[in-house]
Amino acid sequence: MNLIVTFLIVLFGCADNTKSIYTPDKPNPSDETVQTQVEAWITSPSKNVLFQKQNTSLKFTNVVNQQPTITVDTTTTFQTIDGFGNCLTGGSATLLHRMNNTNRAQILKELFATDGNNIGLSYLRISIGASDLSDRVFSYNDLPAGETDAEMTKFSIEPERADLIPVLKEILAINPTIQIMGSPWSAPKWMKTNNASKGGSLKPEYFDAYAKYFVKYIQAMKTEGITIDAITIQNEPLHPGNNPSMYMTAADQADFIKKSLGPAFAAANIKTKIIVYDHNADRIDYPLEILNDPEAAKYVDGSAFHLYGGSIDELSKVHEAFPDKHLYFTEQWVGAPGNMAGDLAWHVRTLIIGATRNWCRNVLEWNLAADPASDPHTVGGCDQCLGTITINGNVVTRNPAYYILAHASKFVRPGSVRINSNLPDKLPNVAFKTPEGKKVLIVQNDSETSQQFNLQFKGKTVTTSLDKGAVGTYVW
Repeated sequence: MNLIVTFLIVLFGCADNTKSIYTPDKPNPSDETVQTQVEAWITSPSKNVLFQKQNTSLKFTNVVNQQPTITVDTTTTFQTIDGFGNCLTGGSATLLHRMNNTNRAQILKELFATDGNNIGLSYLRISIGASDLSDRVFSYNDLPAGETDAEMTKFSIEPERADLIPVLKEILAINPTIQIMGSPWSAPKWMKTNNASKGGSLKPEYFDAYAKYFVKYIQAMKTEGITIDAITIQNEPLHPGNNPSMYMTAADQADFIKKSLGPAFAAANIKTKIIVYDHNADRIDYPLEILNDPEAAKYVDGSAFHLYGGSIDELSKVHEAFPDKHLYFTEQWVGAPGNMAGDLAWHVRTLIIGATRNWCRNVLEWNLAADPASDPHTVGGCDQCLGTITINGNVVTRNPAYYILAHASKFVRPGSVRINSNLPDKLPNVAFKTPEGKKVLIVQNDSETSQQFNLQFKGKTVTTSLDKGAVGTYVW
């Protein structure tokens, strides 16, 4: 039985953490017999090699040498993986929808299908209302000054019918099981203390109304054939300086969940996961405060993180405190114009490897698409956010995040489980077992020279090498 090893080589080191137990329904025969063939996909910026399948035949043998060895162990398992992907911002959807049908179909297949050279993105985060990478600020219940609508009688997702909903439906036709998370950048202005899209806080008297807003949103998207698997309460709740944005303390988020949102979801039989925080790893006290409130925590699936501050290793502290709650990595930008070597190194080491070694079930890069001027964005929104792809009319350019994600998304499919692997010096890595029983190892050469090393599984060894700064995926 052939064993496919996809060699994903990553660049820097990261922490390994506490074990959790996963038991497959049935043992897979591929765990009992070491297959001989190993497949390698490499990105090597120094050699201008971009996510290329290698023709060299790699085989497990009984070789013994003194090279550093990465040993993969399927008997020690950690969290299940939900997927790897992007934030499909409103601006991304606009650019995609403006492409002609043929070119749009081609790039969507390349991004979301798994066959051939397609990269199989499997998770999307979308904004509930506008994000700062929409072409304008809006919510689903905008009213004239002085008006309110606590019963949500004027709620409408009509603004999304122009671009986002049609593009999502095309993506779902390619991958019907893709996971979708929704995150608001702000509540409607009339619910806020400053009656503005930027900053301010949610007024307590509108907690119930905002809970209805979430329920209406999930139900309206479901009517369109779009299932929202999870929502976060507020994007970056400690950053009220974006446009749109909204400040929300941990105490307010806990009160909103336990008094309004949780009961509203239960009453409407909403199964969408509630995920807290959605901000940087330097403030793990925020999700911990909510999870320490049992009346709020009973409604909460887990916590979401960005990494514009703090260390990725902090996430394991949240897992250790609440091992029954899940962790998600929901956003990290690449700054324009991009630097392939530097961006690949940092993002693979810190996120693809680091976030998953610290219990995250997904890893999402920020903006799926922007144009050559880093548009669209709101007034005051990010004007240097490089898309995973750049869209210039019908012409597509693939940027660093494309290759960062491809090394994981194509091979580590939803339902895969992280398995144990050791961390030799300068060879950060992470390993997974797929639902089909294949093993996937992503490795990065974090040294300044080419490096030989071994991949070892069940006593058998493959010897290979990576250029400096290269990333490889091995699958068997």
